[in-house]
Amino acid sequence: MDVTVEVVGEGTYDLSLEEPTYVDVLSALDLSPHEASVMVDGRPVPEDGPVETDRVQVLRLIKGG
Repeated sequence: MDVTVEVVGEGTYDLSLEEPTYVDVLSALDLSPHEASVMVDGRPVPEDGPVETDRVQVLRLIKGG
């Protein structure tokens, strides 16, 4: 499945994943569910849910150092 992922404030990425869950999307971006949330149509989705759309947003919860 091809998914376009917008990491809010950082950029957009095109991913190709087989039968992904939302945690797979985060893993492909080297992010953990503890530091980011996946949003579809402006609403958070469960990390273990299957990706059923071709466009998602990722909102980083922790940034900086």
